[in-house]
Formats: sequence, structure tokens, C-alpha cells
Amino acid sequence: MDRPPALLLLLALGLCCPGIHGQSLEMKVRSPKDITQLRVGQRLELECQTDRNSGAFWIHQDKSGTLHFIVFISSVSQLTFSRDQRTSPRFEASKHNTVYLLVVKSFTPQDEGNYFCMMNFNQMLFFSPGQPAFLPVTTTVPAATTPGPTTPGPTTQCGITEKDSCQKTSDPDRRMQEDLEYFCLIFLWVPLAGLCLLLLQLLAITIVLCRRKAHHNPL
Repeated sequence: MDRPPALLLLLALGLCCPGIHGQSLEMKVRSPKDITQLRVGQRLELECQTDRNSGAFWIHQDKSGTLHFIVFISSVSQLTFSRDQRTSPRFEASKHNTVYLLVVKSFTPQDEGNYFCMMNFNQMLFFSPGQPAFLPVTTTVPAATTPGPTTPGPTTQCGITEKDSCQKTSDPDRRMQEDLEYFCLIFLWVPLAGLCLLLLQLLAITIVLCRRKAHHNPL
């Protein structure tokens, strides 16, 4: 959809020759069918309704904002597509009174964008409001993942041999009391064991001294 010299000439006329101020031209682009759910390969029909019979241009603005000339429909229903061709493999166009029709034969992602109708009247260019035509946005739903095996937390099982430890952990006051008793036993038995050891050493020394004395003083 290249811009032909005719379109460039009209743009130049619209910029250089603004024409008479205060003049207006009613233009409206619509689709006779619901295009809110366009599909690839669907036939798209657009109508440009005007109040003048002076010919109209169809222009496509793609998603990047670039304008592309599609076709010029003259007041006597003559068609001029891009590259000065009379037909197009992608588009159809026609005119009924002051309604200019455009058909996209098989809609593709390349055809997404806004469609405008443009007229040159009294050396002024008039653009219609754009008609958006887009394919529905497809959102991919992530595949459901099956949860892996969960590792159970540490559990405490109280058996016969673990009864005391379970009771200790379940009863803080009792555990504290048992700890105090344990420390008391330590402080009691450690000195007692030391005293017993000292007595054993003294007993051993006494036995040794008695034997030496008996050896030096025989009867």
C-alpha cells in the first residue's frame, strides 16, 4: 500500500491551498457488522458515509502509525488502487450514492490498525474519524503445575522409651525443676566422690607406711 503521486498531490494541495474557511464536510466511517471479535481470514466491511459526491480516498494507519494509501473511489465509481491498478488481491471497493465502501477480503495481522476516509473538497482535505480494526488480544494462561511432594515438618512421637523427654518438652516448669535437681545432684556427688578418692589415697599411704615400718622393725 504505497503512496501514489495523486495522494501526495492532494496532501500538498491541502497544505498549500487551505481553501475557504468555515466550510465543513460530514464524514463518518463505520462497519455494518460487529468487528469487536475479528478473526484471521474474516471479511472486513467498512462504510464511509459523507454528504458530498466528490470521490473519496481510503487510508490505512498501521499499528506503528504509518499511513498507507489503499484506494481512490471517484465520483463516477472508478477505482484506483496503489500503483495505479484497477483491482487489488486484498481489497474491494465500491460506491453507492454518497457512501464509499471498502472491503478487506481476508483480514490478517498486517491489516490491523485504523481506517480513515479522506476527501478533497474546495482545495481542503477532510479526514473522517478513524475506525479501529484489531484482532482480539489472546492471553496465554500458564499451565497448571501439579504440586510436588511436600516434606512434612519434624514430628515428635512419644514411645515408651521417649516418655520422659516428651513430658519434659511439653511441661516447661517440670523440666526446669528436673534441671535444678540434676544440678543439685552434681554439686552433691562431685564433692563426695572427691572425698572418697582422698580417703582412698590416705588409706593407701597408710598401708605403705605400715609395711615399711614393719620391714625395718622385725620381731
